[in-house]
Formats: sequence, C-alpha cells, structure tokens
Amino acid sequence: MINLFTTEQLKSIYPKVKDFIEKRLYPIELELLFGDWSNSEQKLNDLRAESKSLGLWAPYLPEEEGGLGLSMTEFGQLSELMGTTPLGHYVFNCQAPDIGNIELMHQFASEELKTKFLKPLIDGQIRSCFAMTEPEYAGSNPVNMGTTAVLEGDEFVINGHKWFTTAADGASFCIVMAVTDTEADPYQRGSMILVPTNTTGFSIERNIPIMGDEGAGYLSHSQVRFENCRVPKAHLIGEMGSGFSLAQHRLGPGRIHHCMRWIGICERAFDMMCKRAASRELREGRKLGHQQTIQNWIAESRAEIDASRLMVLHTANKMDKEGAKAARIQISTIKFYVADVLMKVLDRAIQVHGALGITDDTLLSFWYRHERGARIYDGPDEVHKASLAKQILKEYGL
Repeated sequence: MINLFTTEQLKSIYPKVKDFIEKRLYPIELELLFGDWSNSEQKLNDLRAESKSLGLWAPYLPEEEGGLGLSMTEFGQLSELMGTTPLGHYVFNCQAPDIGNIELMHQFASEELKTKFLKPLIDGQIRSCFAMTEPEYAGSNPVNMGTTAVLEGDEFVINGHKWFTTAADGASFCIVMAVTDTEADPYQRGSMILVPTNTTGFSIERNIPIMGDEGAGYLSHSQVRFENCRVPKAHLIGEMGSGFSLAQHRLGPGRIHHCMRWIGICERAFDMMCKRAASRELREGRKLGHQQTIQNWIAESRAEIDASRLMVLHTANKMDKEGAKAARIQISTIKFYVADVLMKVLDRAIQVHGALGITDDTLLSFWYRHERGARIYDGPDEVHKASLAKQILKEYGL
C-alpha cells in the first residue's frame, strides 16, 4: 500500500489478502499450475470457498452484490497483491475475463440475464468467456470483424470464428461481439450478445498453445466457432449497435486491472531476482549480486516498478473521480509503459537465474510465455503510443 492512496478500509483488508496468498497459495502454486487441471480446479474451488468465508470475495463489487465496495484505486492495490501469483485473482473471483463480464453485465444487462447468468457468475458457481478477436482480422482494429448476428424473429442467428477467447474451456456462457448491421457506421455495426456455451452451433475448436503451453480450463485461450448459433433476442446486452461503446466501457477498467496485476508479477519476479543475486555464488566469496551489471538491473527494476505503480494509481484515482473517458489518455500511457516494464523485469530475473530461469521449476518461465502478450492484447503498444502522441501534438497545433 502507498500512504497517498491508503484508506481505512484498505488497511483492514490488505493484510488479510496478503496473509491468505502467502500462506495458502504460494506453497502450492507450481503444483496447481502444472498439474492435471481437474485436480487443480477442485483445490482452487476449495480455496475460493475459503476466501469467500473470510469476507474477501469479489472486493470490487458493491456490498449489496456480495463484494466489499472498493474504489478502483483501492482495488488496484489489492490487484497488485493478487498478481504476485498466477492464481491470486481466480481465488478471489477477480479474474479476467469474468471480472470484465461481471462489470459489463452489472451496468448493461437486463434483469433476466442478471438473474440467470450474472448472479451465479458473481457467486462463483460458473465461469464465463468473452469472444471478440478474430484470426482473419487485425485485432488492433476492432471495428473490422466477420462474425455476424442476424435477427430472425425473436432470435439472433450467429455465425463467425473467434480466437483467444480466454477461459472458454469449461465456461457456461460467452459474451460475443458480432456485427448486427452491416450498413451502419463502423462504430455502430457491432453488438454484444450472451451465448450459453451449450447452445447448438457453439464449439471450441482447440485450446491455442501459447509458446507451447495450451493449458486447460481457466488457464487457457480457445479458438471458437459459431455456426447457425441461435439465441433469444433478449440475450442482447445493452442496445443494438452499442458493442463498440460497451467494449470501451469494459476495456478501461480492464487495463487498470491488467497493469496492477503486471506490477504484482514484477514485484514477485524482483524478489526472486534479488534472492538469487544474494545467494548464488560465482566463486568463493563472490555472489551474483556483487556484479555491477546485476546491481544495475536491480536498481533499474526498482525504479521502474515504483514509477509504474504511481502512474497506474494516479490513473485509477482519476477514473474514480472523473470517469474512464476523462482518463483515456492516461490509460493508454500506462498500458504500454507497464507492459514494457513487465517484460524488462521478467527478462532480467530470468537472466539472473541462468538456466534455472527457463525451466518450470520457478514461475518465471510461465509468466514470460503467458505475459509476452501484454504488449499485444487490449491494444498493441504501437496503437496506444500513437494515441498518446496525437493528443500531445494537438497542443502544438498538429
């Protein structure tokens, strides 16, 4: 926690979350990550029930929804803590894509959809997924997509092909972005529709291997297909043609969540790097930490992590006070800056660990292969940098 952003409620909750993560998750995380998913899932569900019993469940939700009513700035600090283990967010029901779907449905879904799908999702009884990116179209331009949802009577008929649909394996429903009006303005063609995954025509083609690791269950990214997939018109979320706007509502908080999780990864990797530097002997009386290059990496990492945290929390604070739209430039800035710091810190930590760093005997290789995408998803670095530069240059008359 940082004094500038600390609240009395956070002071009460933070130590409990920290204690739970360090005592209940750290000792078994490698076993759960690299073991059989069916066994890991059961153990994780037991831990989820335990976190709920301790009153630590879904802290970002309002109290009346079973959460703790934390602001984005407060939750961001817990999110960093949860990010120190790959399973932290899942155990507290704060994991993507569920957290984004929960926030989206909480604001825009009908009461019928909330009762049938949102409530069990909040309770942790089911999981969900989100399908937007398509292999045939550049994800950096989300208004271009081939998936269509044609209204026939009181039903949408959905056809399309999606990939990187995180956690589709085992999910109960999918929120899909599809074109509902091909003649409309590009930013008003798409809509978001909820599709139960047991609907005829919905299929998972494969779990996509991420640098060789295809994963399973929650720890996977799937390629999915919709073939004459029929769902009631009532499964529309928000208004027809509002899909792009809803995506922006979802992505603003999502980028804060990602950035704070990345900072948590950085802190854990930094700790591992320092412990290795202080203990690994090169020769008698000479440790890795005596090497000036290693000292430089440690100093640079410390400065970059601290700078990232302050940037993200200031952005979260602005979002809390003025809304996501007012903070959009800051959101773009932290997205590319923190993603770059994440990869630098992970790379240095792996290098300090030597050959051990590229094995699965530590978390470093897992994070390196699964988080390299940080500079691609939710908008590639280049798009966010261009957005920031354009805003700056406007002030100079360009």
